[in-house]
Amino acid sequence: MTQCPFCKGHVETRQVEHVHKWQGHMYILCNVPADVCTQCGEVFFGPEALQAMDAVVTQDVEPQSRRSLPVYSL
Repeated sequence: MTQCPFCKGHVETRQVEHVHKWQGHMYILCNVPADVCTQCGEVFFGPEALQAMDAVVTQDVEPQSRRSLPVYSL
């Protein structure tokens, strides 16, 4: 993909950090390959990245590290 379907901006391949929610849990996935629009920032994941993310959150994979997140209610 070279052009964003939303804003028609230029899209480039990058490694991104993605927050993924699954069955009441939050996962931070690092170094996820994605196409990112340089104009609007929209992120597009390919089928391989989506399959890899699903595999991580549905299998018992040991995380490389853990982070503490603040939680707020508005």
